[in-house]
Amino acid sequence: MTMLVSWVGVDPHGPTSMYIAADSRISWDAANTFDFAKKVFASKKYPEIFGYAGDVLFPSIVLGQIVELIDAGILLNTTMTCDQKNKIIFEKICESLSKYPQLYIGSNVQIMHLSRDTEVDTKVRGYPKFYHYKLTWSKKNGFIFEKISIPNKSGLLCVLGTGAKEFNEKYLLYQKGRNSNTSRNVFHCFTDTLANIQDRYCGGSPQLVGLIRKPLTYGISFGIISEKRRYYLGMQIPNNACFTNVEWRNNLFEICDGGTKNIKEGAAHQPNPLLKK
Repeated sequence: MTMLVSWVGVDPHGPTSMYIAADSRISWDAANTFDFAKKVFASKKYPEIFGYAGDVLFPSIVLGQIVELIDAGILLNTTMTCDQKNKIIFEKICESLSKYPQLYIGSNVQIMHLSRDTEVDTKVRGYPKFYHYKLTWSKKNGFIFEKISIPNKSGLLCVLGTGAKEFNEKYLLYQKGRNSNTSRNVFHCFTDTLANIQDRYCGGSPQLVGLIRKPLTYGISFGIISEKRRYYLGMQIPNNACFTNVEWRNNLFEICDGGTKNIKEGAAHQPNPLLKK
């Protein structure tokens, strides 16, 4: 259940952006599925984004609460380092999990937390830094904390969930293509894998959250144009909605106009040369 992917975009000055993408399917078994579940989360007041794989109910509850606490100004403050922010967040998640009925949780929970420096004096420290954290809990091993290193070139950071095997196999091919070591290459591979996935526990539309390097920006939840339909965090958006309040991307990672569903005027085309026609 779930295909969850994180990656980083890098230029000569260092990381410029980080993203988490997920599918939207939750499953009770192969025949009983729901294709509109939220699996990624973004704070609107701090540069923090999250995603989960494994058990569905617990992380979907607790990550929603964590983001609300962050946005209310209760959990974090702007002077904290990313390590300090992550410590508080993961401790709160662990505390909540310790109170959760063990009989009703799945065999494992995996949570990604991607963070960027909240406040940076660019004249003194230069560009803000990005960090990637992962929390894993299993009935066998308990809690495992990891800090994933950020490479010096654009590319994949972490893949979780039952869809990971198919994604990783396809990504080996994508890394041999002309878009290798680019941010769009990861998303191209993700959407291609999801569109053709054999794992019946993965499905639905892509969903996407991100962080960018620009100071005083926070978590971004992107609208997605997929199969000529609009989606936001897994939910299909009706035609009479307002499309101007969020940023839109299509399956090629191109910047789109939410109203027309076409690539935005002046935006760069991002063709996928490996896409089967």
